Amino acid sequence: MPREYNHQVIESVSVRRQRLRDAMLFGAERARHSLDEGVGKLFASVALAAVICAGCVGWSFIDRELAKEKQQQNQPTQTTSPTTSPTTTPTTNHSTKPTKTPTSR
Repeated sequence: MPREYNHQVIESVSVRRQRLRDAMLFGAERARHSLDEGVGKLFASVALAAVICAGCVGWSFIDRELAKEKQQQNQPTQTTSPTTSPTTTPTTNHSTKPTKTPTSR
């Protein structure tokens, strides 16, 4: 029985504090407005979602970089120099511009 009484006292003190806080924040119109405690949960949820998204982006970046590194390690390295083709003389274009002939009217 004493436990119920203690619980009741704690609950009544909590309600009184909430009413005093609402009266201080909103004045006479406290019945129309109340401090929505869900707003804090909303902001916390948005912040948590942003952290999770940033973690996913970071994980993706690290995974991609490790895959690039692994791919570069698996590629065979060229130890010999590439063979050069015989040099050829460049051909020049000797085409002439077509000349316009004047037309009479």
